[in-house]
Amino acid sequence: MLSAKSLFQEILDDDESFALFCSIAAGGESQGGWENGRIAALVPESEHGLAPKITRHGADEDKHGRIFNALMKKRGLDPVPVPPETDYTMLLERHGIGLSHEKLKGEERLTVQDIVTYLAHSRVTEQRASEQMDLLRRHFADHPDVGRAVKMISNDEDNHLAYCHEELLRFARAGHGRAIQRTLRECALAEIRIYRDVSLAVMDHMGRILGWSRTRSAVLAAGIHAVYAYERLAGWRRMVSLRMPERRDALGGPAASAPEFA
Repeated sequence: MLSAKSLFQEILDDDESFALFCSIAAGGESQGGWENGRIAALVPESEHGLAPKITRHGADEDKHGRIFNALMKKRGLDPVPVPPETDYTMLLERHGIGLSHEKLKGEERLTVQDIVTYLAHSRVTEQRASEQMDLLRRHFADHPDVGRAVKMISNDEDNHLAYCHEELLRFARAGHGRAIQRTLRECALAEIRIYRDVSLAVMDHMGRILGWSRTRSAVLAAGIHAVYAYERLAGWRRMVSLRMPERRDALGGPAASAPEFA
């Protein structure tokens, strides 16, 4: 039976596919860590109090990158080059989602609107990350090799999503509501398209590594297109709603350290 659990188990069991999966994940998390670090350094004076939370967000992303690298090291595997068509974070940036790297590499202070854009982008992408990690947690929380990592990363992603909701609601109350909704919608519609393209690329690479039949690859591709069709029709709306989270001040403290993998 073809299921999310059986699919990931197959990827997990093969060294080459597992190295590719972890390398893609580690690269994306590390990139997110750098972006958040630069945003924290350039935050406008009026939002100085937000800088520690942005720093914590970046520290969590860096930690996740180290965790994925540690999982590879535990198996005696080295990171592998990430195919550009599978690089989710760079493709988002290339399509103008979030703050440009050119801006983040400079020294000019960001504007409040830049921070609103950053938070809206993060609210959309953290929704995706939270859902993906929740899926892995449900199926692999007790796995002897990846269970601890999955639970820690999943908890962090839920914190990140809660933080985005809370901060965006604060900015909405300050008069940025229309800009927030417009940016959220633009980000969500772009993200679902890029997520579809990246998913197809990742499955194509995994299929070649694992020797999937044309029929199986076609079924998986059809499933990815079906998810995109649903998200394009209505599913994107879950990425743009805002509600006060149960987890308040979710990024108010220091980042937890990464677990050791013996």
